[in-house]
Amino acid sequence: MAERIHPLQVASLLLQYPDEPRREAAAEIAEVEIAPGPAAADRRLRELSAWYASRPLAELERAYVDAFDFTKQCSLHLTYHVHGDRRQRGLALLELKGAYRDAGFEPPAAELPDFLPLMLEFAAIAPGDAGLDLLEDNRVSIELVRAGLKRERSPFAPALDAIVACLGRLNARKLSRIRRLAAEGPPAGEPTAPQPFSV
Repeated sequence: MAERIHPLQVASLLLQYPDEPRREAAAEIAEVEIAPGPAAADRRLRELSAWYASRPLAELERAYVDAFDFTKQCSLHLTYHVHGDRRQRGLALLELKGAYRDAGFEPPAAELPDFLPLMLEFAAIAPGDAGLDLLEDNRVSIELVRAGLKRERSPFAPALDAIVACLGRLNARKLSRIRRLAAEGPPAGEPTAPQPFSV
């Protein structure tokens, strides 16, 4: 019987900064069963894994930096998309830590709890629907990252397609919020005193 791996764990692997062990793990995806999950997620993850495994590490590193480090709209830190750098983001991060701990999962101190690959790992192993519920709570941000990657024609876009395929249908309220944030961007920071303008 083939080894089995959750689709959200595959997406997590492919959305972390590339290194040689991850590249080797991506090559092994062809030999494992990706389950449980829809066929659309399986197909997109296998396509991305094959691309990932076939590229030199330096090329993967460049593609990753281009996708996630230069464009704020594609940030994998999900609370940024809905809160910007305002105080509410700090509260949202605390709530995420609480959700992890309530499910018996201690988030690593070296990473913010809203880092999408971390949330995907949690969703794959959390008891019941706790992990999927957490992703659904952050669906607006996930959809914004997905749209940004598609707009930039990023090779990493299939990972977001696979994540969305594992979630439910978008409701009208979330769709409206996605459209508004896509047009306006994340909220600006807290009001501050006017800064002098200079050239």
